Amino acid sequence: MGTSEAVKSDGIFYFSENHTAMKLKRRSFVKWVSLSPALAMPAFACSRPEKQDSKSTSKPVQPLNLSIEPISRDERLARLAKAQQLMQEQKIDALFLEPGTSMKYFLDFDFFLSERMVAAVIPAKGDIAYICPRFEQDKVEELVKFGNKVLTWNEHQSPYALTAKLLRDLGTPNQKVAIEERCRFFLYDGIKNETSRINFVNGDGVTAGCRMYKSPAEIALMQAANTATLEAYKILFNSLEEGMTQYDFRDIASEAHSKLGFRGSIGANFGEWSAFPHGSSKIQKLKPGDIVLADGGCTVEGYQSDISRTIVFGDYNDRQKEVWEVVKEAQSAAFELAKQAGATCEQMDAAARSVIDKAGFGPDYKYFSHRLGHGIGMDGHEWTNLVRGNSTPLQAGMCFSNEPGIYIVGEFGVRLEDCFYMTENGPQYFTQPSPAIDKPFA
Repeated sequence: MGTSEAVKSDGIFYFSENHTAMKLKRRSFVKWVSLSPALAMPAFACSRPEKQDSKSTSKPVQPLNLSIEPISRDERLARLAKAQQLMQEQKIDALFLEPGTSMKYFLDFDFFLSERMVAAVIPAKGDIAYICPRFEQDKVEELVKFGNKVLTWNEHQSPYALTAKLLRDLGTPNQKVAIEERCRFFLYDGIKNETSRINFVNGDGVTAGCRMYKSPAEIALMQAANTATLEAYKILFNSLEEGMTQYDFRDIASEAHSKLGFRGSIGANFGEWSAFPHGSSKIQKLKPGDIVLADGGCTVEGYQSDISRTIVFGDYNDRQKEVWEVVKEAQSAAFELAKQAGATCEQMDAAARSVIDKAGFGPDYKYFSHRLGHGIGMDGHEWTNLVRGNSTPLQAGMCFSNEPGIYIVGEFGVRLEDCFYMTENGPQYFTQPSPAIDKPFA
């Protein structure tokens, strides 16, 4: 396959493949993704501009036909068994969940949140029970896939008293009940006021103890999500046009994901605003020579991707290249460290930070202002983090982002992010890192 080049003429960038030029206007691109069954997408590389005269040829991009297998019932039963084992080991009598990621993870149950309690209790031993308003009983029973006990309350009654009675009936010999960490305070407080003898603890020891270690089926879904987002990036970077805003960028990213068959989003910041790690709310208009720092992902069967790329719109300068290459070296150093047996989360952060400090962009958090990475799975950010003070050893099944950055306020920022997972033989990337500032895709 031939290389592509970015060529500027009359305020429009041309992208060429095999020396055939393509003029890509944003309005045309959005019209394609809205109306056509396939997108025209040439291969992309950030090359130095050269004049091209011939007309373009383009390749249609069909929805990605990835092999996607949802999480099986047997796998969820294994998750429940592990959760009960962890509860018994930690002398926890039950785990209280309300709708959210952990409830979906264990029970494949999803429901909207409101001021009315809808919840599940997974006991260390015994059958799962659900609590809901009586008028929601039929709907809840439709959604229940594990267990068959649904307890209900009418509007004048207390769901907290009902939950307390359930816990008494289940038995709490250890007088300890775990509350999932994202459970809203008023639910915990209401139950606690009805059960003075029970000690409530954070449920992370159970939920994170399961969710932090991904199965092969989960890894496969995350790989699909990362593959889809990387393809969306390729389409997106071919749509860059002078004068576009970060909101134009985001809209095209969503459309690109959609046409590939997924729901996803990628945001960006241009020029000096790329020095804000999570961006600025100010309207930004892309101009030649701007850094483009993009970050986003999509969801496949509930599992997330997260990828950042930093490129230059048009010609890069020596300063941009210098900073980009330091960040690249930091990302590589952290990944190499992860290959060492017994490496810990904080050691990965230290490896990347050391590279950046030695290059003169220290000390410490001065320009690399955040941790190296976060856990990822069903939530875009979950347990555990690659950060100082976290001595957790890297273990098979763990998944992380590797995303060092340098942010120089008033100039620009650079971040490179690729997610990886741990195997028995070391780390493996979901997406291959960018080789160079003018080559965002390996």
